[in-house]
Amino acid sequence: MTGQRSWAVPVAAAAVGLVVACFVLLLATSETGRGNPQSIQVIGKVAPEVVATTRGGDGFDLSEWRGDWSVVNFFATWCPGCVLEHPELVEFDRRHAGDGTRLVSVVFEDELERVNEFFDDNGGDWPVLVGDTGRIATEFGVTAMPETYLISPSGRVVTKWIGATGVTADALDDTIAELTASADG
Repeated sequence: MTGQRSWAVPVAAAAVGLVVACFVLLLATSETGRGNPQSIQVIGKVAPEVVATTRGGDGFDLSEWRGDWSVVNFFATWCPGCVLEHPELVEFDRRHAGDGTRLVSVVFEDELERVNEFFDDNGGDWPVLVGDTGRIATEFGVTAMPETYLISPSGRVVTKWIGATGVTADALDDTIAELTASADG
């Protein structure tokens, strides 16, 4: 009986070691393991379809904004970074009132009542999408909140900002000015 036990422990340890090694190999070779958990890389490509319902119940289709610079911001009221960057988006929207540069927020896993209260209290007079937003986040490859994407007049995603310290009204304006100048030159 002791002979059977003497080989059982090393065999069990080897089996556990093999399972752990396979798990580590799986993580190391997966997209997440390489530090790029996005399933879809959208930078440089035509923006994914953004068709949804606004918090006011209206239909929205991003393709109708083709020809203008567009900013797509993924947002939630429970996200501290989203709350922190919100005044920057309000300022950006104020600067571009009526000039064709547009902003839309895509709400992610939040309640309509909280979203309405947040925008009523903190400003923001742009479309805020609340319907079918999980699909939109997936198609953009959103990995963290907040994320903000800049879409060129041709409809291509040209850059993105991740996190609350990333996007500012000045950063958006500077990027648009830089890209517009390089397209003209």
